[in-house]
Amino acid sequence: ALSPSLSKATLVQQHRERGERAMWSRVIASRAAQAAGASAAAIAAASALAPSVALADDSVLHPAAYPWTFNGFLNSYDAAAIRRGHQVYTQVCATCHSLNRIAFRNLVDVCYTEDEVKALAEEVDVVDGPNDEGEMFERPGKLADYLPSPYPNEEAARYANGGAYPPDLSLIVKARHNGPDYVFALLTGYKEPPAGVPARETQWYNPYFAGGWIGMPPPLEEDGILDFEDGTPSTRTQMAKDVVAFLQWASEPEHDDRKLMGFKWITAMGIAFAFTTYYKRFKWAPIKNRRLEFQS
Repeated sequence: ALSPSLSKATLVQQHRERGERAMWSRVIASRAAQAAGASAAAIAAASALAPSVALADDSVLHPAAYPWTFNGFLNSYDAAAIRRGHQVYTQVCATCHSLNRIAFRNLVDVCYTEDEVKALAEEVDVVDGPNDEGEMFERPGKLADYLPSPYPNEEAARYANGGAYPPDLSLIVKARHNGPDYVFALLTGYKEPPAGVPARETQWYNPYFAGGWIGMPPPLEEDGILDFEDGTPSTRTQMAKDVVAFLQWASEPEHDDRKLMGFKWITAMGIAFAFTTYYKRFKWAPIKNRRLEFQS
């Protein structure tokens, strides 16, 4: 029996209102999902069509993509190229640029033996101290010392380079978009200024550098400025390629170990997946899907 205050028509009306509210809620949720999907698709399409880097200056060239030997999933560093690149850095780049995050010990078993690195370190005089008399002194370098900086501080570096500060090269490859391609293009991209653009006295034109003008003179002006120990011809492109390989290693010394560990993990997970799939399909599935009947 219905309550006197709640008639049958009232119950029907309330039921109809609840149904309409539920229907409109589903419609709103569906349209919101459609709008979100459309927005995501539009953003993905715009990202796919837009260039990865937008340059405000049309005179800046984007470096070409080069097939570096360390870019593959299973590729590793070329120890010979790193050794030649270290020679290029030591004899060319180290006159202005530092490599503060790399110690002599990091070179051991990468491109030199331990005895070779010790000999390289001993050629450097390191300021140490204080001694028992409270004075600083110089000593031969050792494996624990970091590679020496060409300038004692930033002010001295700017004074020696006309106000320009040569950046530290420890992470230069990671600090630039398409780092290896950019560094290689920068080292080999010095050109004469375009027609109508006047030359500058203390700057050089390089279309791969932001603004087009760079305070660093061409470091690799001509072929044959170095004699590689392994007899490799020291062309401009070869020296640029090798120093890029060395700077890539300096930016990511754990590169080879990371790839090796990743390969081991993927292999182990693949084997585990095969075993679990077999167990699920042939061992657990029959047990899970069996039918139990109890007789009274």
